[in-house]
Amino acid sequence: MKLDLRALLAGECRTLRFEFPLDPPDDAADPGSILYGVRFPSPMEASGEVVNSAGYMRLRLDLSLDCVAPCARCLADVAGTYRFSLEKTVATPEMLEGLDEDKIDEFALVRDGFLDLDDPAYSLLLSEFPSRVLCREDCRGLCPTCGSDLNLGPCACKAKTTDPRLSPLEAVLERLRREETEKTENK
Repeated sequence: MKLDLRALLAGECRTLRFEFPLDPPDDAADPGSILYGVRFPSPMEASGEVVNSAGYMRLRLDLSLDCVAPCARCLADVAGTYRFSLEKTVATPEMLEGLDEDKIDEFALVRDGFLDLDDPAYSLLLSEFPSRVLCREDCRGLCPTCGSDLNLGPCACKAKTTDPRLSPLEAVLERLRREETEKTENK
């Protein structure tokens, strides 16, 4: 969405409010994305304002979205609504000449009188969306052996195997138990 700022730049108004639907990103199919497996049942809602205070312009962008994401432990669908906000200074490319490249991301750029809000909105979503969604804080997850949902009760696995990466710790624990038993018997 490109927001027309020409009236604001010409001094015809001081505040420009906006509200529009925004298509969700298509990162849900990319396993490397934080949005992998996330579904968006409706468009995101972007709203906010650009305020011009004597040539200093400030953007406030609010993003609201409904989504369904898999629980990080048991893979059950978790529906939720998220709201994120950002504020940035609005500038033209000429105003940013000579500025370090890593500082340019702190500004929203106006080009030919228009402010592209798609990039700031998607960047906000990707930076603020939780890296793990849980169905509940005490989710027990899935059994690593049989895949049963442990939130529904214990699984039917007879042998509980230890992760082979933890076997050195298991040996230390067993040694400590033996030493404790020997101390108790020698008293």
